[in-house]
Amino acid sequence: MKNIKSFIFVVLGFISFGIGVAGVVLPVLPGGPFFLFAAFCFGKSSKRVENWFKRTSFYKLYVVRLRENKGMTRKEKIRINLIADSFILFSVIYVDILVVKIIMVVLCVIKHYYFIKRIPTVTPEEAKNIITMLSNRENTNLTS
Repeated sequence: MKNIKSFIFVVLGFISFGIGVAGVVLPVLPGGPFFLFAAFCFGKSSKRVENWFKRTSFYKLYVVRLRENKGMTRKEKIRINLIADSFILFSVIYVDILVVKIIMVVLCVIKHYYFIKRIPTVTPEEAKNIITMLSNRENTNLTS
């Protein structure tokens, strides 16, 4: 049973990793959430796969900073919010149920509150420094 569970988590992790890589290339798809899910799946699958993923540049660039809640740049916040808002707007326009429309708008407001108030905004230089500091710390944790 444990082998089946590990296999499922590995498969889900690689699918999420692939979508995350596509999100790095495609401007309409944010890769960060998919890398976070891949990190979760790889962490549940096996130590070897988890260590491999932690050594990738995608992990260091996207997961470490978000996991440690060190903040996002204004450009990243705007990009993610615009993409999410376009999907929410599409749903509000095409759904005919008033309660669902209201829920979507409320969720949109909560999302904006969270991004503005709860996630720190850092400058691009600070983001690079944070990434370097956290990835160096991750490298020392992997070797010890």
